[in-house]
Amino acid sequence: MEHNQPDQKFLTKIAFLDSKQRERLIPPEVLINQMPIHKNHTLLDVGAGSGFFTIPMAARTVGNVYAMDPDKRMLNVIEAKAYEKGLHNIEPLQETIENLSLQNDSIDFVMASLILHEVRSLTTALSKIFEVLSVGGHLLCLEYEKDDLIVEGPPMSIRIQSAELEKILLTTGFEIVQKTKINDAIYTVLAVKPKKQRV
Repeated sequence: MEHNQPDQKFLTKIAFLDSKQRERLIPPEVLINQMPIHKNHTLLDVGAGSGFFTIPMAARTVGNVYAMDPDKRMLNVIEAKAYEKGLHNIEPLQETIENLSLQNDSIDFVMASLILHEVRSLTTALSKIFEVLSVGGHLLCLEYEKDDLIVEGPPMSIRIQSAELEKILLTTGFEIVQKTKINDAIYTVLAVKPKKQRV
């Protein structure tokens, strides 16, 4: 039976995704404005949550923006926000990264914000993203640094060290374009699916 009443834990999660994160990260619009997103690009937000990045991404393109999250309730929140803002190019996908059903070589830009530390296998997840990206397409990863001095954020045991993430990205076939520290706790890595595949 489906409850119409959202549970408190879910509401708390939404409140966190919409406020705390928004305060601590640079505004999503600022980050997205710095990304190689063109007006006709097809975009994918993996682990879209409450649409923190999905909504501003959808405002940047006339192409489809896929909002992927395993939690249907999160997708409902995104759809409500999109409706409110008059955005009609968001396609909800109730899936996990490892089981993405999108066509290979069909996405121009992927956002993976604070989600990669939750996947079972980082290599599998990044390989799947690599497959769906078109040649020359970009992936932006945003994660908490694995550093004992940084208490804020997810448990240290599940965090991904930036050096480790870079190594797996390279092994998967990506090229690193840029690394940025947003603040002491959070870093981003922008990677590209190169035109010439390494043999």
